[in-house]
Amino acid sequence: MSREKEIYKVTLIGSAGNAALLTFKFIAGMLGHSSAMIADAVHSLSDFATDILVLVFVRISAKPQDQSHDYGHGKFETIASFLIGLALVAAATGIMISGIMRLVDWWHGEQLEAPGWIALWAALLSILVKELLYRYTVYQGRQLESQVMIANAWHHRSDALSSIGAAIGIGLAIMLGQRWTVLDPVASIIVGLMLLKVAWELLKTSTGELTESSLPAETEEEIEQIILSFDDVHEPHNLRTRRIGNRIAIEAHVRMDGQLPLVTVHNRATAIERKLKERFGQKIHVTLHMEPVKLH
Repeated sequence: MSREKEIYKVTLIGSAGNAALLTFKFIAGMLGHSSAMIADAVHSLSDFATDILVLVFVRISAKPQDQSHDYGHGKFETIASFLIGLALVAAATGIMISGIMRLVDWWHGEQLEAPGWIALWAALLSILVKELLYRYTVYQGRQLESQVMIANAWHHRSDALSSIGAAIGIGLAIMLGQRWTVLDPVASIIVGLMLLKVAWELLKTSTGELTESSLPAETEEEIEQIILSFDDVHEPHNLRTRRIGNRIAIEAHVRMDGQLPLVTVHNRATAIERKLKERFGQKIHVTLHMEPVKLH
């Protein structure tokens, strides 16, 4: 099965789970009078929306390079990750505003209705389902080297975490009695803060890729060591790296004995490129500038 179809399969499984959960959560939140559960349902709705984003952008990013995109369309995957992060920020903001408004009502003396057991059961079911979806999606994302799948996996994990917060708030509000019903909106605010943290990590990573940030220092050092593993190669310098979706681009200047025949230098450049592709994937972009140097 192709990489694109694998991503589609994993995403469709996740979206089916999200659709079922968000429906059940909304019903449980309404019947159980729980703002924390309704907030959790809104989060599942944002999960479902981002699944659609993934399906659209992965199809675009899978297109091969063409006349208008010499390096392929991999950055569209990064754009999808960025939009997922924005969706999380929007969901978190809405959840916290709703919780704060209920908290203000409680502060002004309004009696909050105690949540029902159905809301607690919905939260517990969500924790189980979303954690399983997270583990499945993040594993497949790492296997397929898909940043957008890993981002979407964290959307599943954040929903599981939000359900834990909702379960604690709902459970305590049920078991401690009417005086503690305020714990339900408090839980929804905590859920929103947790979502903001996850969103920040996603936005930081995708923004770095969109603004052409370099690969980590340890990765660049590994690239230099691969180049230097050839005895007749010297002083790799002007190393430039960046990420293009699930691929990376490497540019470097390399020095070799200026007395060597051109064909020897060409063969060495090809050998270096082959070794880099063995380590970082066959679809990476490698550009080597061979410079002559007098060694004797």
